[in-house]
Amino acid sequence: MSDSENEGPPQLSSYALAALQEFYAEQQHHHSDLCGDDKYNIGIIEENWLSQFWYSPETATCLAEDAVAAAGEGGRIACVSAPSVYQKLRERHRDDVSVCIFEYDRRFAIYGEDFVYYDYKNPVDLPERIATHSFDIVVADPPYLSEECLRKMSETIKLLTRGKILLCTGAVMEDAAAKLLGVKMCKFIPEHTRTLGNEFRCFVNYNSGLDCNLSVQLPVQEGPK
Repeated sequence: MSDSENEGPPQLSSYALAALQEFYAEQQHHHSDLCGDDKYNIGIIEENWLSQFWYSPETATCLAEDAVAAAGEGGRIACVSAPSVYQKLRERHRDDVSVCIFEYDRRFAIYGEDFVYYDYKNPVDLPERIATHSFDIVVADPPYLSEECLRKMSETIKLLTRGKILLCTGAVMEDAAAKLLGVKMCKFIPEHTRTLGNEFRCFVNYNSGLDCNLSVQLPVQEGPK
């Protein structure tokens, strides 16, 4: 072992530490100042390009509208690692449905009681206040394109949903999604605020408006069986 390996983790200089503390203070101040409808705007919380990619407003609207139609009046919707959909639901349907956002990123705690801390690596570790099978539909977007991630998140989805599932992930996960959750690929192709390297698709297990070739500018309606 070299001398450098005995020195422990590297230490920040006082200047770098002060700059880092100032950055976190600014972020905290920014989030604490958010109020009203502004805090539901897509992009108000910046995406982490390593693992987070926000939907375009049009796509988020389509997914939110389909989830509302599937949940029904006064329904309950769980958004698991899908904050853009949560934001659109709160922006457009604040009094129509009940929504929870399950997120690893604690910045989303600005949404108060709607926020549920969630780590897909511990898929059934949820607060007692979240009752089993208490959501009419679960909208989920696994943070990584891997069968291991989807398999663990599937445990969470099955625990939360009363039956309906709207999964958004890479097209390469089609077979795994069908096997784990019994969902099928929709015609609708979601878009993000930035171009991704992998083809992204939606998968459902119910009669969804996303299976119609609707323009993303139009509200989603229930499609024919």
